[in-house]
Amino acid sequence: MSSTRSKNAGRATCRIGLLDRHFQETFIWEIASHPTILGYIESLIGEDILLLATHFFCKYRDETKFVAWHQDVTYWGLEPPEATTVWFAVDDSDVENGCMRGIPSSHRNGVMQHGKSNAAGNLLSINQEVGISADEERTAVDLELKSGQASIHHGQLVHGSLPNRTDRRRCGLTIRYVAPNVRQADGNSLGKRWSPVLVRGEDPYGNFELEPRPFS
Repeated sequence: MSSTRSKNAGRATCRIGLLDRHFQETFIWEIASHPTILGYIESLIGEDILLLATHFFCKYRDETKFVAWHQDVTYWGLEPPEATTVWFAVDDSDVENGCMRGIPSSHRNGVMQHGKSNAAGNLLSINQEVGISADEERTAVDLELKSGQASIHHGQLVHGSLPNRTDRRRCGLTIRYVAPNVRQADGNSLGKRWSPVLVRGEDPYGNFELEPRPFS
């Protein structure tokens, strides 16, 4: 019984509890600061780049656990509400095990009003959800990835994911980046301040108290 409890506790932590482990684990830092990834981010936000956070999301077989439609930046306390996320697939991520889904071009609509999800099992930290019409949901794109591949999305993209209905774990590492002109106007969804690291270029604004580069 103790082994089962330990396994369940470990899975509960892995679902959403592994935040900013790039400060402790070399391999996470190496992914988050990899020149190829930073090259793509630079093409989107410019040559000055702050690593805002890293966060593992792991889904195990559970018909009740899902991620409601949402926009990332609505609960990050950032001003302007601009951020870019790399979703790095640790495991194969597909429709059957609950890959990320996105509504095309929804990031162009600005920040949308969010409410609370009425369905039990939402894995988002404050149970937020944005309303999506049936027509919009029919346009959703499944972002299927093989282990080692990655997708990139804007922080205002409406996205979510369905339950994992397989016996295969679906683990992804999200890597969040912002330009230095962004500042923290409010606490994030955990009521805390971010701990960014300058990973490319310079920080001419000084909006954050930057952390030193780990493992350097």
